[in-house]
Amino acid sequence: MKMPPHENLHKNPHRRYDPLRGEWVLVSPQRTQRPWLGNTEKKADETRPAYDPGCYLCAGNIRASGERNPVYEKTFVFQNDFQALLRAGDGVSEHAEPETELFLAEAVRGECRVICFSPRHDLTLPGMETADIAEVVDVWKSQAAELLQKYRWVQIFENKGSIMGCSNPHPHGQVWASDFLPNALAAEDRNLRAYYEKHGTPMLMDYVRQELAEGTRVLTANADWAVVVPFWAVWPYETLLVPLRPVERITEITDAERDSLAAILKTFLGAYDRLFDTSFPYSMGWHFAPGSRRPPGGGELPNDDPSSLLRRSEIGGYLSQDSKHWTLHAHFYPPLLRSATVKKFMVGYEMLCEPQRDITPEAAAERLREIIRNA
Repeated sequence: MKMPPHENLHKNPHRRYDPLRGEWVLVSPQRTQRPWLGNTEKKADETRPAYDPGCYLCAGNIRASGERNPVYEKTFVFQNDFQALLRAGDGVSEHAEPETELFLAEAVRGECRVICFSPRHDLTLPGMETADIAEVVDVWKSQAAELLQKYRWVQIFENKGSIMGCSNPHPHGQVWASDFLPNALAAEDRNLRAYYEKHGTPMLMDYVRQELAEGTRVLTANADWAVVVPFWAVWPYETLLVPLRPVERITEITDAERDSLAAILKTFLGAYDRLFDTSFPYSMGWHFAPGSRRPPGGGELPNDDPSSLLRRSEIGGYLSQDSKHWTLHAHFYPPLLRSATVKKFMVGYEMLCEPQRDITPEAAAERLREIIRNA
């Protein structure tokens, strides 16, 4: 079935295709007219002191592990005290269970770190000075540069707000490095590669050019970056941050691009906060070209295939070729739907069939764009 006329996309139910994940999302704009009888939650008290003596992440305080934080004055990185992944020698089994078709398992290696954005307990990214946000970007770059020498994938991310499962209100992000390519990245790699092989250009470069030409889903742009509500967005106010030149990894951005990235982050994250007059919760993360399959001693590792349970060697060095299909980008997934206390739930049809949304991406973009315009 052909896509309905553009104007009908804002009135009638339809599906949109996410070319990054290779998945569909159901859009039902007519449902925005229904009465709301759902749950609302008490708005959290967002006032916090600049320093909390009981906070595990504040400068100079003792963490749950018994380690004491230094009296840091800028961004601070430490090894997560409760890691989801373990390094070689930290109790990781060297052997996988025997292969069977229905009971596959494999040993994995990795490490997890925490990035405290600032010593200030009360400052989120949009509340920080642009120069201080640029320092966070520098840390993202340096963490990726270091960990991609050892691991296949490095996931830089932030869970902001208790509604997103953030266990400590001190503004911070995380870095998880692994010797395997997670599901979402494997899907993106596969689809980005297929598009590049078909068209000879990176998918996201073509996509951002078309978004900028149309304009209806663009929130803001500067000389180096653009922020859009993607055509295939699942979450009500989901956004995608993309560079305007083909950058494969966050390690490749220039100092000028770092500064303009800090500026655009402050702009649109500030718009998030003003949307419902709250410190806007979200989960965000950077996606970029993964590390090489080649182990330090040479040779090839097996493909990411569930039929193989061979333990992967530590991954050394950058992928020196065959990553032109990749473009650095960041996903922002905020859960709020109608106000600071009404959120979108992924339940029922979404869990059993496919994601569904009511507010169109175009309507969401216009609302955020208006906030930026009137700032």
